[in-house]
Amino acid sequence: MSNILANIVAHKFKEVAARKQQISIADLEAMPLFNKSCISLTKNLSQPLCSGIIAEFKRQSPSKGIINANASVAEVTHAYAQYGAAGISVLTDAHFFGGNLEDLSIAVQQPIPVLRKEFIIDEFQIIEAKAFGASVILLIAACLTPAEIELLAGTAKELGMEVLLELHDKTELEYICDGIDMVGINNRSLKSFEVNIEHSLQLKDSLPKEILSIAESGIYDIETYRLLKREGFDGFLMGEYFMKQASPAEAFETFSQQIKMDQDAS
Repeated sequence: MSNILANIVAHKFKEVAARKQQISIADLEAMPLFNKSCISLTKNLSQPLCSGIIAEFKRQSPSKGIINANASVAEVTHAYAQYGAAGISVLTDAHFFGGNLEDLSIAVQQPIPVLRKEFIIDEFQIIEAKAFGASVILLIAACLTPAEIELLAGTAKELGMEVLLELHDKTELEYICDGIDMVGINNRSLKSFEVNIEHSLQLKDSLPKEILSIAESGIYDIETYRLLKREGFDGFLMGEYFMKQASPAEAFETFSQQIKMDQDAS
């Protein structure tokens, strides 16, 4: 585990312990959104004319610092839904990414599935995600064991949620289990936090053919999107490109129009 990731995970254990003192599982299960039906991201990604984009709301990151401190969650996520995103991803980590659960509760008002983007190390966080309206959770192989992945994915499935498993190299292929709905390949190295799109291209052929594949990070232009689409990826997790623009909503609309032009031309 890299130093950055190790620091994040160490902080997350303390954060979750503190959170458990603030609110009980019974309290979370009593929240109005806990019993809301989940919306299927895999179903959206499987639609013939789907853009495949899981558009992310992210204020900052350890590698880039502040990306966008002023964007409105409601405005940006509305544009994501309005202009054809397959789903929305919301960073809820406060300490390193400047996010929070309030952002999630605003995003889930949109009529498309929302992924809680978080460093999940405890079942409590999955129950919390459901209580705040998320339909999908992220599990990161680099900070969990295969047994933990299986346990956490099982918890999510019991709650009716879908699971995206994030991989970084071939050694993590063994983490794929029955509870996984989608496998993401992160193009950002967890050691250096540098991005290399070749990572997705090299690992894609090793993924099981029956599971949906998601390219994560490093998609900063339509040409990269097209390349990854041609390589057979079903989904594309994009956030930084949109969020760093003066208007993330307009940036997403423009990108979506380019995709639609491609679809109309084919």
